[in-house]
Amino acid sequence: MKSRSDTDSWLVPPLAYLEGRPPEHDGERLISQYVSVRDGTRLAVDVHLPGEAANGGPYPAIMVLTPYYRRFALREGAREGSDACPTVAFYRDMFVCRGYALVAVDVRGSGASFGARDGFRSPAERLDHHDVADWVAKQPWCNGNIGATGISYPGAASDFLASTNHPAVKAVAPLFAVWDTWLNHLYPGGVLLTCVTKSYGQLAEALDQDNRALIPSYAYFKNDDLVGPAPVDEDVDGSLLALALHEHKANFDMQDFAQQMRFRDSGLTDNPDYTGAWISPYHYANRDADATTAYYSISGWMDGGGYSTGTIQRYLWLNNPEKRLMLGPWDHGARAHVSPWRENNKSQQTIVGAAVLRFFDKHLSGRDTTIDNEKPVHYYTMGEEKWRAADKWPPLTDDLTLYSAPSGALATTPPSEEGIDIYQGNYACGTGMHSRYDRLYLQNVETYYDDWNGREDQMLSFTSAPLDAAMEMTGHAWVDLCFSSSEKDCTFFTYIADVTTEGKSVYVTEGVFRALHRKPGVHPEKIPKTGPSHSFRKVDAQLLVPGEPAEASFELLPTSYLFRAGHCIRFSIALSDSDHFTRIPDGRPPELTLFRSPDRASRIVLPMIPRTL
Repeated sequence: MKSRSDTDSWLVPPLAYLEGRPPEHDGERLISQYVSVRDGTRLAVDVHLPGEAANGGPYPAIMVLTPYYRRFALREGAREGSDACPTVAFYRDMFVCRGYALVAVDVRGSGASFGARDGFRSPAERLDHHDVADWVAKQPWCNGNIGATGISYPGAASDFLASTNHPAVKAVAPLFAVWDTWLNHLYPGGVLLTCVTKSYGQLAEALDQDNRALIPSYAYFKNDDLVGPAPVDEDVDGSLLALALHEHKANFDMQDFAQQMRFRDSGLTDNPDYTGAWISPYHYANRDADATTAYYSISGWMDGGGYSTGTIQRYLWLNNPEKRLMLGPWDHGARAHVSPWRENNKSQQTIVGAAVLRFFDKHLSGRDTTIDNEKPVHYYTMGEEKWRAADKWPPLTDDLTLYSAPSGALATTPPSEEGIDIYQGNYACGTGMHSRYDRLYLQNVETYYDDWNGREDQMLSFTSAPLDAAMEMTGHAWVDLCFSSSEKDCTFFTYIADVTTEGKSVYVTEGVFRALHRKPGVHPEKIPKTGPSHSFRKVDAQLLVPGEPAEASFELLPTSYLFRAGHCIRFSIALSDSDHFTRIPDGRPPELTLFRSPDRASRIVLPMIPRTL
């Protein structure tokens, strides 16, 4: 098996780069106005400039395209220090003082912008991004170089902007952002992520309609000094804002929208062409000049139900000669350090911001950052608590195959005789409110899966013998399940855990997959995959025949985790995560028969690197 050096890491860690790049400007100047796009819709735009005299600059510009308010209005008598830009302050404080113009935009149908949103990441928004960039490039405070970044929705907007091929857009850094909206966000493994479509939809409606009774219930906006979207400078009496908010009444409903896209090729009932592809960055990528845009894709190991996968897909898909990938010990947005073995929970966003600053410094400011001396891929191994660097993703590993065996064991050899395990699905089974999914709808989770131990008691579990030596699992594990079901469909929720020498189970990663989609096949758009692939199209859907053997092979979410010597690997199967996903079928928990025989061997394949500690 392969092994590697303990010295593979950063040459210049992000925080070290930031320490050598102190602020150069004090304060800021704020310009706020409407910018009209090609169809006449007026978008609210804030420009944050370094705070010297009005003739300062020009500067490279960084765009943040957001549905979460570019800026709030503050109530009269607001407390000193209340920040009107809770979703933009991270970028403003990192970049403006270091010589960048920050351009924050309310996307159409949100904030103080006019228009209506006809879907989640509407195709119309992509064209808007181009038009605003065109306006930015012509401003006297812009030096003609534009970048874009943002967490989640603004991150995907960075992708969309790059795909418009505007010549001024030199570099983008999508942070914790999807590549395939259907698979990375709405339907991980083909299963509706109801905790997001319901709760996020309520948040979007509250923001778009300026519902001040609901907005403070979300952790990021829990500040009674924030009183709705800020009007632009010309709107002195708020009348334009009132007109814009009225237009938002036509915005789409997230739950209704998502439920129309049950399959990856399903479109809206009133527009069948409006499928998940239309709202996904991959659909527009690698066309003409966009292949020259520099890209930095960043995510974390607990980033929702597919954002880390999407980040990797983006990195593998793009042909750009300058592209980088960073995968850290983070949740959605790097709000928390997610490793169960962390020494502390210090703020993580600064690491992300420093890495992006170094990237933009090269591509937008022309600074000598020595970033070219770094390997293109950096990832963090939980359990060892160290960063690693690699020339490609996934790094070189060997497969460790473990088979289900009698008495709940995981064996390194395939079964030699017939056997089965029977599991009655339990719809009380869930993963709690400290999971990778809960940050997606703005829940304030600080410690992840701290209540995991004991949850596997409601699942079908298999545990390996203690490991003789430490093993690092880095990449994409996948499973091959040979089974039958009492129902015509079911959903697999599969988990890998680390069992310590004291017998405590520690969550590592998981995979979700709907049996209906088990037919092997490539994605229609040929998104690169490292494991089994499925089309998730309606034409390829196959119901189960109750009681008849079937097979499902699917990939788990990527991770990098160190199993120490003496620890065991546990693989568990459930048929529901009722805390987060829709249940299939409703009202009839299936009975699962898992086969373990020479011709029907159920197994899990783990990408492993032996380690000497």
